Amino acid sequence: MPHTLSEQAHAGIHGLKAYVPGKPIEDLKRELGLESIIKLASNENPLGTAPAALAALADFDGDLFRYPDGSGFELKHKVAARHRVSVDTITLGNGSDDILELAGRVFLGPGKNAVVSQHSFAVYPIVARGVNAYVREVPALGLDSDMPRGHDLEAMLAAIDDHTGVVFIANPNNPTGTWAAHAELESFLERVPAATVVVLDQAYIEYQTADAVADIAGWIERFPNLIVTRTFSKIFGMAALRFGYGLSSPEVADYLNRIRQPFNVNMLAMHCAAAAIEDHDFIARSVESNTAERARLAAALAERGLASLPSQANFLTFDTQRQAQPVYDALLHEGVIVRPLAGYGLPNHLRVTIGKPEENARFLAALDRVLG
Repeated sequence: MPHTLSEQAHAGIHGLKAYVPGKPIEDLKRELGLESIIKLASNENPLGTAPAALAALADFDGDLFRYPDGSGFELKHKVAARHRVSVDTITLGNGSDDILELAGRVFLGPGKNAVVSQHSFAVYPIVARGVNAYVREVPALGLDSDMPRGHDLEAMLAAIDDHTGVVFIANPNNPTGTWAAHAELESFLERVPAATVVVLDQAYIEYQTADAVADIAGWIERFPNLIVTRTFSKIFGMAALRFGYGLSSPEVADYLNRIRQPFNVNMLAMHCAAAAIEDHDFIARSVESNTAERARLAAALAERGLASLPSQANFLTFDTQRQAQPVYDALLHEGVIVRPLAGYGLPNHLRVTIGKPEENARFLAALDRVLG
């Protein structure tokens, strides 16, 4: 019988550290007394929130004392139309992290393991260890690969055993920006055991080139063990409202919905997401701006001898050629917040969100002063 709270907490909890988000602007203002600050740390959309969502928020006249529609009827039908799937394949989440958590609670637990890639999203091991499952981290592809530090799908496939409940794949991956080609992913899915769930995290998929994006409707039908997660926090600019969703076979969606908390998505988030999902002009402008600025920023870093990893997301991860933490700290004093990556096994790297042209220019100027 446990005698202390520490003994009462299961073993998985003891191996965890709390997730540390990108530093808020308000914290830096308090700490250093700075007024002019740019945040390029959390991969937020520099163009802001989808105008359709802002208009919906401004016109909102709902009753906040009422619970939201727990089934998300209107929003589910709009998501279904977007992906050409049936509504029974959809699970609504308080951000896509919520779907990751649900997948872990259903398909992981003591005696099971989750397969993840080195340098992948920090929430995956939190989900697995949070339910006392074991994490099998597979080394990423080498620097001599066509996709340096990307997911090694063949090695991940080899790491699956009879106790593997979930394989987590981010495509494009955070924090590296790397991605797997459509054909590689399809081949991987075809060979994964039928009882092992694959969670394909597509938080940054809108930024990926169109020819690299899979036919999700077809994949959901072909692979009953697949869960695809999407978020409105990135390209739709709705990070503060927290909305995401999962797409899967009806069987898997039923399992997820059985343990989904009642009213896990709030009324305002659903109201704004239902409007934002049809704001195609904003998505196009965001992609166009990101693509151009990402290429410009990668070239500028290369001119400074700082190689960045291949990216089809809205950020770049680059090698500072030294311990990155002091560079990060010095940039804070310049009023520029980026993301250090020592916690991801990349102690010499920083991740910078693609900002507006003037923000990227300020970042580069600050970086020159810090490295000079």
